[in-house]
Amino acid sequence: MDGQRIIAVSRPVTRYEIDVDAAFDDFRDRYEAAVPPYPAREFDALVERGAGWDEVLDLARRAAPHHFMIYWKYDADPMMALAGDYFRGSEYLMGNHTLAERMFRRNPGILLYAPLRTTITEGVDGATRFCFDRPADGFGSFADDAITAVGTELDHKLAALLRHLSLPVPAALDAGPDAD
Repeated sequence: MDGQRIIAVSRPVTRYEIDVDAAFDDFRDRYEAAVPPYPAREFDALVERGAGWDEVLDLARRAAPHHFMIYWKYDADPMMALAGDYFRGSEYLMGNHTLAERMFRRNPGILLYAPLRTTITEGVDGATRFCFDRPADGFGSFADDAITAVGTELDHKLAALLRHLSLPVPAALDAGPDAD
């Protein structure tokens, strides 16, 4: 099988689990208000009529007031309850395809990390937590300065979202008040 290659990239990943000072349902509602659902019909209409990228950028700005949209959501607790688990957990794919495109043009493999995966959990101790991997860790593994720069930009936008949600911001993500 000549001509085939395998690239193996090992990298450290920082996972954050941030305690939330709110009940699970209350925080999930706040998160979903700040990160609205991806408006598939509107974007599909742009694709169908072959709209220009400026229209895509404009719709993304309007659809994602805090830079992110929810592309997919899974509430795990109903299924896990069948096994007797009483914990709660919602999993999301959250992102912005206009930001991802700036990396995709350099390496489509970035789709492994875009959109970002986030969770809201309520565990054995009853605490609500918001969890995610640091974006720059995944995107930095491509060894491309332009992709790494967008990963760092995503860190900053995630920090701004955390501030909006009144959550503490890990120092590695924090870019100060100009992160928006």
